[in-house]
Formats: sequence, structure tokens, C-alpha cells
Amino acid sequence: METSEKQLSADFQVISAADKYRSFLHGDEEQNTQWRHGAPPTYHSVNRLFEQGRTKEWAKGSLEEVVQNAIKSWEMELSHKTRIQDFKTISPDKFKLIVNGREGLSAEETLKVGSYNALLKSSMPEEFKYYKADEESFESSHDVFRSALPRGFAWEVLAVYSGPPVISFKFRHWGYFEGPFKGHAPTGDLVEFFGVGILKVDESLRAEDVEIYYDPAELFGGLLKGPSVSAQKCPFHT
Repeated sequence: METSEKQLSADFQVISAADKYRSFLHGDEEQNTQWRHGAPPTYHSVNRLFEQGRTKEWAKGSLEEVVQNAIKSWEMELSHKTRIQDFKTISPDKFKLIVNGREGLSAEETLKVGSYNALLKSSMPEEFKYYKADEESFESSHDVFRSALPRGFAWEVLAVYSGPPVISFKFRHWGYFEGPFKGHAPTGDLVEFFGVGILKVDESLRAEDVEIYYDPAELFGGLLKGPSVSAQKCPFHT
């Protein structure tokens, strides 16, 4: 495994002038990339949240750090690149995203719905759904969480259990509920959830399968804790 870890580290440590955790933002290979908002994104706010709130600080070049940065790079491409041909982190023809055992989404399907809708889609009856992914677009889903978690939604690797080609890991996702969410007023509290993932990579260390398992109730328990916005209205205006 030592050789594989070194190769994985070398492949993902691409120099970025703007971000120390994400690759494939700048450089000659990105000159023709089509960015969703016209230019590469910046991550200053969420990087600060990550550095202040992480529970692990992995050694540079360690398997844990490489996996953590690789997932951050993949999420960046999914959120900010509009063409699969510009993705460097996945094997486009083979890629599948599988969440909580549901049917896998292809690269194009994942790009179309966006990361939030892909991760939060639920088979529960409509009346029990905390979040209705089928009713949200790529843009609206990002707006919902950008509003609720204005400092960002940080992500860290807590443990890596196996190295390539099948990488299994445990993760934590967190932010501060400082903006409204679906009619609920912010509480300012920490909102977080934990999960496990399995990442299968090809010989070029691009993701072929990403499997994520987690309990959405951990996330929504914090976001639905705030009082109803309508309940906070002045009684003289009801």
C-alpha cells in the first residue's frame, strides 16, 4: 500500500494559486474550463471554518490528507464546473454516485441535479420529507444551504480504513445555522453529521464509484430546530 499512497499523493498535489486544499482550479489545464459563475470559485470563508473547527489535522502527504483533498476537489468540480469533460477527478464513463444504497447516479445525472439534491434525495413519503430534492434545481438547492450556512459547509476526513484502489473512510460535515432554512429561523448553533464513504479509483486515480452512507436526520435535526419564521411575526401583524 505504501507505493499506492505515494502515487495517490503525487497525483492530487497539483499546485493551486488560490486554494491549498483543492486541485484543478488553476493552471494551463483549466484555461478552457467552463465555470458555472464565469471564473474559478474561492473558498476563503469555508477554509477558515474548516481550520477553526476540524478535529483532525493530518500530516502533509498522508493518505488521510490526500483523500480529504481529493474529495474536496471532486466536490469543487461538481459544484462549479458545468461540463463533465472538464472534470479531472472522475472517470466520466464509469462514474457512479451511490447514496445510502439507492440506485447510482451517472456523472451527467449527478452534475444535472447537483451535490445537495444527489445526497438528500429520499424515498420517504412526501409528508415526512425534510427536504424535497425533486422540487429543487441545482441552483435553488445551493441557494438554500448557502443561506442557512453562510460561513460554508466544511468537510473533513476522520479516518481512512483502506488505501487505493478501494478507499474506505469516515467523514464529518458541519456548519453554523446562521440563516433561515425552509421557513425555520436560524439558531446560530453548530449543525453537523457523520458518515462513511467508499471510493473506488482507476489506475489514474480518478473516481469510478463513490458510495456515501449517512443519516440525514442528523443534519435536519439541527436545521429544523429553529422556530417557524411565521411564528416569530409580530402579533399585531397577524
